[in-house]
Amino acid sequence: MAGGATTPDLVAAVAGAGALGFVAAGYLSAGQLRDQIAAVRDRTSRPFGVNLFVPWRDTDARTDAYAATLAPDAEKLGVELGTPRWDDDDWAGKLELLLTDPLPVVGLTFGCPAGAVAALRNAGSAVAVTVTTLDEARAAAAAGADALLLQGAEAGAHRGSWTPDAEPVPLRELLDAVKTVTDLPLVAAGGLADRDAVNAVLRAGAWYAQVGTALLRSPESGASPAHKDALVKGETTITRAFTGRRARGLVNEFIRAHESDAIEAYPQVHNLTRPLRAAAAKAGDTDRMALWAGTGHASAQDAPAADIIHALAP
Repeated sequence: MAGGATTPDLVAAVAGAGALGFVAAGYLSAGQLRDQIAAVRDRTSRPFGVNLFVPWRDTDARTDAYAATLAPDAEKLGVELGTPRWDDDDWAGKLELLLTDPLPVVGLTFGCPAGAVAALRNAGSAVAVTVTTLDEARAAAAAGADALLLQGAEAGAHRGSWTPDAEPVPLRELLDAVKTVTDLPLVAAGGLADRDAVNAVLRAGAWYAQVGTALLRSPESGASPAHKDALVKGETTITRAFTGRRARGLVNEFIRAHESDAIEAYPQVHNLTRPLRAAAAKAGDTDRMALWAGTGHASAQDAPAADIIHALAP
């Protein structure tokens, strides 16, 4: 979970409980990722992985008009909006780091560049690719993925889809479709926040279950106190308002006010709203925070991460 929700303490706690924790490399520089990996290694000798954001295609969407609609929110929080620039999330630097210092597993989200898959596998890492449709699953398998991370429509935060027009597919429907076309290990993700939900996807053909929102309220999580408190109530929706890319979060006033004007421009809008989102989180302003959450958010427990993992295990 990028953006600070995943911490070295959380990765280590999950690993120590017998699951596979992932360092979230999104929005980190290569140097910051190196430090995060070292911090996890200081805390555990158990295996863990890293998840990378594949660079999103540059878009021509105009951001000026959308920025104008956000100006009152920024003024309310006493910050300036960011520059709506495109960047590649230091993709090359982080990839080089993982090629020279391999980890057991590397996850790829937002795409599946075959060259990167081959290079990571040659370095000794298994590569797990996030897919949201049957076509993406077929393409990832053809590119040499070792496992497929099936992200259902119920999943919190950013859709891992490879194209902006990929319609969200419910997890069970996605799992039923993909298991008929590949023998690769399938990891189910999306709305899984209790043991019954985990058991259901395992019985349906998933090899493993992946969780995120279920861990957000743990003390090891880096989610803000306001975000943790908000998880116990409310409803979720998929929105582009915060980052210019579809993501699932709790409905709040920011989404209600801006979703109709939101544009498909990632990471430009992400960079535009970054100061606003950070200020809202610092102020505990849940009306303007990006409260990322999956549909199982109400089941998230305020408990140590290891206890949560044990409670979810079949």
